Amino acid sequence: MLATRTMPAIAVVNQKGGVGKTTTAINLAAALAEVGHRTLLVDLDPQANSTSGLGLDPSRVRLNVYHLLSGEATLDQVVHATGIPQLRLVPSHIDLAGAEVELASFPERESLLRKALETPPEGVEIVLIDCPPSLGLLTLNALVAATSMLIPTQSEYFALEGLRHLMYTHQLVRARLNPRLAIAGIVMTQFDARTTLSWDVLAAVRRAHPHHLLETVIPRNVRISEAPSHGKSVLEFDPTCRGAVAYRALAKELLER
Repeated sequence: MLATRTMPAIAVVNQKGGVGKTTTAINLAAALAEVGHRTLLVDLDPQANSTSGLGLDPSRVRLNVYHLLSGEATLDQVVHATGIPQLRLVPSHIDLAGAEVELASFPERESLLRKALETPPEGVEIVLIDCPPSLGLLTLNALVAATSMLIPTQSEYFALEGLRHLMYTHQLVRARLNPRLAIAGIVMTQFDARTTLSWDVLAAVRRAHPHHLLETVIPRNVRISEAPSHGKSVLEFDPTCRGAVAYRALAKELLER
């Protein structure tokens, strides 16, 4: 991934909520930073869970991703350090939800994030974008700015329907707005190896998308769920738990691809 001339920008996207999208964005960013890749995580979700999950209080941040998109601040002005040395964050805020309507009146509104990321902070090697659980203007900005999309998918049957819509959206964006947009992969999350359902859904996704399904699966693990309440990634909270091991494996697999 790092061999390309263009800096990798991965949109972590799924229009369905509750699939582990933000959890994946936080912990994948932490895993990439842990192995020495200077990473920038852009929280594009108005719920600001990536922001709070890395220990920042969204209400106390003066400048956030809205100011970046609207042109009121530069990327260097909105970037914050995190507790992980190689990981930096562009925070979000609940006000971004209402701002989506305002941003719709901007010229070239679908390219606001791409323009903002044209000059990344010095040293940044990889950008991850945590998208909101919808296919609105904010997610479209992420897909236009990204070089690839990573799709976390819950091990449940409703997730399969969402995947079909997302693949169609990928084709539209490639055809009309961002021909370089690739699929980094589909990662199964909240996987419970004890249940037949999880294995059945995994097999169904493998049949439908054999070239995109990643080998790494993220297990259902209570330590992953506990980490955000401490403002930490699971790699900081419990470095040896199954969840931390899985996200390290995911980072390694993506880097090898």
